[in-house]
Amino acid sequence: MTKHARFAFNGKWFAVLSTFVFLSACSPAPTPTPFRPPTVQAPLIEPTLIIHPTQEVVIVQATPLPTVFPTINPADCSNNLTFVEDVTIPDNMFSTFGLALDKQWLVTNSGTCNWNSGYRLKHIGGAELGAPEEVALYPAKAGTQATIQILFTAPFAEGSYESAWQAIDPSGASFGDPIYIRIAVQ
Repeated sequence: MTKHARFAFNGKWFAVLSTFVFLSACSPAPTPTPFRPPTVQAPLIEPTLIIHPTQEVVIVQATPLPTVFPTINPADCSNNLTFVEDVTIPDNMFSTFGLALDKQWLVTNSGTCNWNSGYRLKHIGGAELGAPEEVALYPAKAGTQATIQILFTAPFAEGSYESAWQAIDPSGASFGDPIYIRIAVQ
C-alpha cells in the first residue's frame, strides 16, 4: 500500500463518519414526555423497627412564688432571720478564675413579720464578687424557711475572698444573722 492509498482509505472513513454526524444533527428535536400523576395512591410501608423509649418522660412544672400577705399591723411584729445551712458552695471551696458561682443559703424567717417585696438583702462587707449591692429577699411567712440565692463571679486573682450580706426591712433597718460566701481562688 502506498502512502497515498492509506490516506485515501482514512479519508473514506472520515467522509462516512462526517455524514452520520451531520445527519444526526439535522434530526428533529425529541418531544418531551408529558407527566402523568399516578392514579392510585402508593401503599404505606409498615415500619419493621419501632423504637420504644426506655426512660419515663418527666414533666417539670413551674411552681409559682407564694403570695405573702403583709402583717396586719407591721408595728406589732418583729423581724428576724436565722441561718440554717449552705445549700450550695460550702465555705472555703476552691474555685477557678472567673467561675460563675450560684450561692444558695437556707434560712428561717424566725420573726413574726412576713417578708414581702419590700424586704432586701444588702452587701455589708468583703468582696462584691460581681453581685449587685442589694437583692430581693425571698418572700416568706413568719416561721417558714426560704432559700436565698445570689449569683457571684470568682475574681481573676488568686486569694481568699469573703462576701457578707444582711437582711434589711422596708424601712432600711438590718436584722437577723448575716450570711456570707467564702471561697479560695487558685
